[in-house]
Amino acid sequence: MQILPVASGKGGVGKSVVSSNLAIALGQFGKRVVLADLDLGASNLHLILGHRGERVGVGTFLVDKSIKFKDIILPTDYENVEFIPGDAEIPGIANLNSGQKAKVIRNLYSVEADYLIVDLGAGTSYNTIDFFLTASRGIIVTTSTLTSTLNAYLFLKNAIFRIMNNTFKKGTEAAALLEGMKKEGEQLQNVYIPKLLEIVKSADPDSYKLFLSVMENFRPLMIMNMLENPEEARKAEKIKRSCREYLGVQLEHLGVLYFDHLQEIAQGSRIPITAYKPQGVLSQAIFRIADKIIQKHEEDHGTFFDVKELEQSFEEAEMEAEIDFEYKLKDLKNLLSSGALSEGDLIETVNAQQYEILSLKKENQLLKSKLLKAADQGYRV
Repeated sequence: MQILPVASGKGGVGKSVVSSNLAIALGQFGKRVVLADLDLGASNLHLILGHRGERVGVGTFLVDKSIKFKDIILPTDYENVEFIPGDAEIPGIANLNSGQKAKVIRNLYSVEADYLIVDLGAGTSYNTIDFFLTASRGIIVTTSTLTSTLNAYLFLKNAIFRIMNNTFKKGTEAAALLEGMKKEGEQLQNVYIPKLLEIVKSADPDSYKLFLSVMENFRPLMIMNMLENPEEARKAEKIKRSCREYLGVQLEHLGVLYFDHLQEIAQGSRIPITAYKPQGVLSQAIFRIADKIIQKHEEDHGTFFDVKELEQSFEEAEMEAEIDFEYKLKDLKNLLSSGALSEGDLIETVNAQQYEILSLKKENQLLKSKLLKAADQGYRV
């Protein structure tokens, strides 16, 4: 079984939509899939799948000893896909203790399936990162906006610090160094990881080697969601470059997904977009990503990274963005000619996009002013 945790640095990037539709796509390729909602405290995956509020889930499993884990694995209306609901409205379940977390992970590993897709909460809490690190190939979902790409980068940075924390054994020089930096939160936040590793290598070579051996298995994947045009797809290069230069992480691109107004209609109807409009641009892109995942699973034998292959994944994503954009324009023309989409609807969509662009510009200006202020303060110090 391959475990695919799906996370995001911030909310609102379509992470749960990606998780649920990816599960359905893999199921249609004949793979047995279990989809687990571990966005505890804000579970909503059942709404996308068309399930009513479930009375059982991870929350009830943890608080009611009479419920076995197999009892919360539920059938769905979709071929080869089973579903594990989240908290089932259990108060306080978002803050799992270490015992509860270990219990959930242990039982997830016992699931019988070809793929286990784990939909995680947004953000960088320890529980979210620990669930993300249960697999070597977790998926980070982002959009092309500045805040989203920045938060995706910060999520991976926090994941690396978590790997360090779990790898550097208590009593070692490396652990003492990391603990000292934790007490100075600002220093840890701004630390340049390659420089930190040079210090660890000099002070504690054994811990350094152990960390590198663990990092060899850390192979994060990325999906860029909600694109409006091919130009936005090129912003993935910045994330790739930042991860490589500042984190020492080689990121692989799974593909791009365009924004589709029909997704909102499908979600309002509680039907996943791959079932609502399987031939649409968004659905076909999800099927394409599912096919890539299957190929990687079949070809992966624990070999080292092929840097050329990783670079090629970004080139392919940009090509796919160009092709999908052309099909998206054809879809709009067909909707206009068929009468399914009026000119008024099209104008409303364009106006909404212009408003979003204006909001993003204001957001960028605010971030720039903060950066300039921070740089000025740093210069004075």
